[in-house]
Amino acid sequence: MAMLEVKVDGLALDMTTNSPVIILAPLNMNKVLPIWIGHTEAWAIAMELSGIGSKRPMTHDLLKMIITALSAQVEKIEITELKEQTFYARVIIKSNGNVIEVDARPSDSIALALKSGAPIFVDESLFNLKESDTPTDISNDPESLADRLKKINPEDFGKYSL
Repeated sequence: MAMLEVKVDGLALDMTTNSPVIILAPLNMNKVLPIWIGHTEAWAIAMELSGIGSKRPMTHDLLKMIITALSAQVEKIEITELKEQTFYARVIIKSNGNVIEVDARPSDSIALALKSGAPIFVDESLFNLKESDTPTDISNDPESLADRLKKINPEDFGKYSL
C-alpha cells in the first residue's frame, strides 16, 4: 500500500447533513479526500488550526501529554482504508525504540497529529474512490468539492452548537 503525506486543506460544514468535513490533500497533488467527522473532533481540530488553546486540557491534549509523559512520541498517523462507509486510521507511536500501532478514528488521529506536529499519511487508493464508495453522495472530484465544501475559517466552528 502506497501512503501519501497529506495536509489539512480545509475544514467545512456540509450544509446538507450539518456535519463537519475535514478536507485532506496530498502534498504537491491536485486531489482531495473529504472525511465527515464529529463536532467535538472538528472543534479540537479547528482550535489547533487556529492556534487557540483551551484553559484546561481537552481529550486530545491529555492524550498527547500522556504519550509524552511515557517518553514516547507520535511518529505519524495513517488513514488506511474505508470499510462499510467508515474510514480507519492508526496512530504510530515510538517509545524506547519500539513502534506501537494503535487503531483510531481518523478525526481523533488528525487532531492528535496536529497537536503533536506529526505527519499525516493516507493510503493512495482512498483518493481514487468512486462516488458510490464515499460515505455520502458527494463527488471526490476536486472541482465539485471546491464548489460544495467551501473552506471556512476554523474559528467559525465556535458559532455552531456542539
